[in-house]
Amino acid sequence: MEYNRESDANIITQKYIDSILIEEKIIDSVVASTETEFLGETFSSPVMMPAFSHLKNYNGRKLTGLEEYSIAAKNANILNFCGMMENDMFAKIVVTGAKTIRIVKPYDDNGKVRDQMQYAESVGAFGIGMDIDHIFGETGVDICVGEKMAVQTTDMLRSYVESTKLPFVVKGVLSVRDALVCADIGAKAIIVSHHHGRMPYAVPPMMVLPEIREALDGKGVKIIVDCGIESGADVYKAIALGADAAAVGRSMLPYLEKDGAAGVESYLSKVQSELRYIMSNTGFAKVSDIDDSALWFN
Repeated sequence: MEYNRESDANIITQKYIDSILIEEKIIDSVVASTETEFLGETFSSPVMMPAFSHLKNYNGRKLTGLEEYSIAAKNANILNFCGMMENDMFAKIVVTGAKTIRIVKPYDDNGKVRDQMQYAESVGAFGIGMDIDHIFGETGVDICVGEKMAVQTTDMLRSYVESTKLPFVVKGVLSVRDALVCADIGAKAIIVSHHHGRMPYAVPPMMVLPEIREALDGKGVKIIVDCGIESGADVYKAIALGADAAAVGRSMLPYLEKDGAAGVESYLSKVQSELRYIMSNTGFAKVSDIDDSALWFN
């Protein structure tokens, strides 16, 4: 008997997200507010930017895609993230005025890790962090854009947290075990993610999210979720399952490529409007009110 097997974590994740349905609770509801407090700042919504790297200049425009989506984050008043880059590129992102968390790769060159974190703090980053799920490749440790990665120990991560006054964010958490380690070392937030399906059969972030939320209860760690977030409905489901915020990613790229910052702003407005609409239709006036009581699992 022949049958198809699907190992792509992105497809598995999308199917899981789409299997979650939402019931209406209309009576006595009000128009919802998407305003969100996160790490001591107030943002217009719990939608956050992805930690992208290496985006080019699209359609001959002067600014790189990294700068353009950072401008969109600033104008939309949402939290910005960026990924692998050299310090001169991060300086350009800081100039946009976006509140930005710099996610540093787990370089084998630990001096480079510390230099990039220290530089980010010195030029006004909102926070710093590390991308712990980009360490291994199929034949061992990964080589990313010519840079060798390295396994990060608990003690190494703790030393980064202790080296900065900024909030530290660990990206690539996909288990209760790693989430508890992050809380123990003093991380202020985690990003629950499988990094666009780097590992076959990776559990969907939203599937493991409720257990992570329960394990971190009372520990003061904020939770962001990414992978497959494309709409306000996806953001709503993530928050209902235990996230404080959700990061969009590849779903915004067509808007960025075509219309730059303006295109991303339009996309973000669409996602925010749908989130508000679903909140209003399920009886939640504030983001902090959202729970899983309106969710149905198909």
